[in-house]
Amino acid sequence: MSLELRHLRTLCAIADAGSLTKAAAALGTSQPALTAQLQRIERALGGRLFVRGRQGVEPTALGEYVLERSRLLLMGMEELIRGAAARPQGEVRLGGVAGPILPGLVDRLGAGQVTSFTDDSPRLLCDLVATGRLDAAVVADYREHELRPPAPLRSALIAEEPVFIALPERHRLAVQEEVDLSELAGESFVLAPPDGGGWPECFLLACVRAGFAPRTPHKASDGWVIREMVTAGGAVAPCRATFAESPGLVIRPLAGTPLTMRHLLVWHPDGPVAERSGEVRRLATEIFAAHARERPRYVGWLGLRGESDDARPDRRRP
Repeated sequence: MSLELRHLRTLCAIADAGSLTKAAAALGTSQPALTAQLQRIERALGGRLFVRGRQGVEPTALGEYVLERSRLLLMGMEELIRGAAARPQGEVRLGGVAGPILPGLVDRLGAGQVTSFTDDSPRLLCDLVATGRLDAAVVADYREHELRPPAPLRSALIAEEPVFIALPERHRLAVQEEVDLSELAGESFVLAPPDGGGWPECFLLACVRAGFAPRTPHKASDGWVIREMVTAGGAVAPCRATFAESPGLVIRPLAGTPLTMRHLLVWHPDGPVAERSGEVRRLATEIFAAHARERPRYVGWLGLRGESDDARPDRRRP
């Protein structure tokens, strides 16, 4: 089961009502149907979100965590929808996953005429472009998990980027120029949560092909948390090749490049970005290349393969 915004609204309705019976009435459904839906959501999230008591239902610790983030997501979505209803003439609405490309485009295209929305889910961003909530978005996908934007959206490659590995500075493999993925069997990994676009499925598949099932006791999407888990917690983490090294943390390429991610520009053919899609893609490629040049490990990896330090465009058209 994939969580949707309606599921988040259901959880908030239950918390606000304080009982399943009252929440069912507010949502226009039956209490048994709401209970069944809550159970499906809890199975998807891996734990109980509410406990029943004499005064109704109360959120568990996991429930509080989920509710806090659900309310933030819903507020952001409502703001995005309100902004789409009426906007200044000439305004461009861009979306994107975390990274340097989206803020770079906002700066290059004119901060006063561009609004932005960031989310980790490439499928959500594509849906927002398809429904006219966004004009274009920068999304990511992975080898063997290529994204297929829904019709009638168009897409073009911005850049390809290998996945490297972040290691504690004193790790036994930190002295190597490259690390074979199979050498990481038995390590504790920090993984970013599923993004709906192929991560972490592509990483798990690469590990299986390398001959082991990875131990993944840590989940984190924030770059600062990942750094702390690697430097202080002794874990390792797959990361973008352009992830910066820092005190106590080193970045190493994976031998044979078993994992590759692509950065894509997605736009609606009838939207305001359609006529400028070539320009926007060129700017995005330049932004990525400039960011990549500041990452010695990435530049060194390109040099070992005799490639340009510019973002290497893929000749395939998504």
